[in-house]
Amino acid sequence: MTWRSHFSHVWKIRFQLLMQWLVMAIVATQLMVLPAVATSIFEVPVPEASTWVVDKAEILSRASEGKVNAQLANLAATSNQEVYVVTIRRLDYGETIQSFADKLFGAWFPDPEDQANVTLLVLDNLTNNAAIHTGSQVKAVMPDEIAESVAQETLLAPLKRGDRYNQAISDAVDRLVAVLSGQPDPGPPQIVDDVMVEGTFASPEKTKESNATVWVIGFLIVATVVPMATYYFYQYMGSR
Repeated sequence: MTWRSHFSHVWKIRFQLLMQWLVMAIVATQLMVLPAVATSIFEVPVPEASTWVVDKAEILSRASEGKVNAQLANLAATSNQEVYVVTIRRLDYGETIQSFADKLFGAWFPDPEDQANVTLLVLDNLTNNAAIHTGSQVKAVMPDEIAESVAQETLLAPLKRGDRYNQAISDAVDRLVAVLSGQPDPGPPQIVDDVMVEGTFASPEKTKESNATVWVIGFLIVATVVPMATYYFYQYMGSR
């Protein structure tokens, strides 16, 4: 083997190792920036006794979660109305927040008798969308119109001013407790339009989604370019 062919062989090996390392680095980085795995109903087990809040998204403070649990425990003891609050981080592809709430309600309470006095409120913190599902006997105390208003107005109003999840859950539960206890409905919050123009900055979640897309595209480009570059490099070195 001449010194030139030896030199060519060494550089071929080094170039190949460099390309392999580059691809592995991009794949590893892509995995780190991908958003959290979607939540399925099977990952949200039936809550234990005296547990009314299942914070899978981990967006509530301990103080807020404790307060809500105490409110809903007292509601169940005094009115026989059970309210469960669930937060999740992300939905499966093709799933809506309402379909998720409906499926979770059926999974937790398959017996119609157990469903009668149950209200389930679900919030997805990636999209800040919410849904509510109520049992047959709940509707006599809280009509569907009020239930929808709780989920779409009372709960979401604080989130339109930022990620105020503690306030959002607290406000929604306060209204649910009032209505289900037989008190007058306090109604949805009064929304005052801000004069400030809406900001153009993306939320952290949307930024993560955007970063993940960029890395996927980059990975596909590298996966296409590297084999071609390696082939032409071999052809070039072999012809010398």
